[in-house]
Amino acid sequence: MFKEILKNVRTRHPLIHNITNYVTVNDCANMLLGCGASPIMADDLEEVEDITSICGGLNINIGTLNQRTIPAMIAAGKKANELGHPVVLDPVGAGASSLRTRTALQLLREVRFAVIRGNASEIRTLADGCGSTQGVDASEEDKGMDLEQTAELAKRFAKETGAVVVITGAVDVITDGQKTIFISNGRPEMASITGTGCQLSALIAAFVTANPDQPLEAAAAAVCAMGLCGEMGADRMGPLDGNIALRGYIIDAMYNLTPEQLEAGARHEIR
Repeated sequence: MFKEILKNVRTRHPLIHNITNYVTVNDCANMLLGCGASPIMADDLEEVEDITSICGGLNINIGTLNQRTIPAMIAAGKKANELGHPVVLDPVGAGASSLRTRTALQLLREVRFAVIRGNASEIRTLADGCGSTQGVDASEEDKGMDLEQTAELAKRFAKETGAVVVITGAVDVITDGQKTIFISNGRPEMASITGTGCQLSALIAAFVTANPDQPLEAAAAAVCAMGLCGEMGADRMGPLDGNIALRGYIIDAMYNLTPEQLEAGARHEIR
């Protein structure tokens, strides 16, 4: 299932417009290049509609939110909707501040998203208005939800928004509200790197753009690919390597990942 999805990314080379987190923008660009897509980063209101018009998909990430980029996110999202381009939302830190929460909810009202990816606290905040965060990470309370609770939250939010919802954690949950895919790829060491979630959202945008008729499967393939590359990167680490080396190893693993490796290494269950 996932082999053909990655093949499509590598052969179609989708151009992805990113309005994203300036902490991780370079890593997101390199992750997109590594998977076979092309990145463009543009967040000025005067050009975002033009830029998103020449792209195939749009990735919106509120990780370093500011008043200048909020109108640009909305304008780009509406233009992408008008053109029928898939839009991905990464509501980084929703629940950590009123600005982040308000902005994420405004984006959900004004833009139609193909995929919404976040941790359990971010999704719970947007779905129920009661998530609690630890900075931009999920709180221990929300991490403590069992897998069935997490899946029910994701399914309910997917039905409400019409988007594929991805909740990342020890086991990742991806659902369109009807079918749910559980993914167990990845390594704990990935949490020591800032921006693996941001990279994943950019990756999801590329996979969904290259496979527009399979948003659920494309999002799941991206999650599996990121987790599998995390495993490969962690296995490559030597005694003097740390989180910066791991970051590079993960991107290198994505660059070298074959469709056959993804198909063989993906650990997923469909329910």
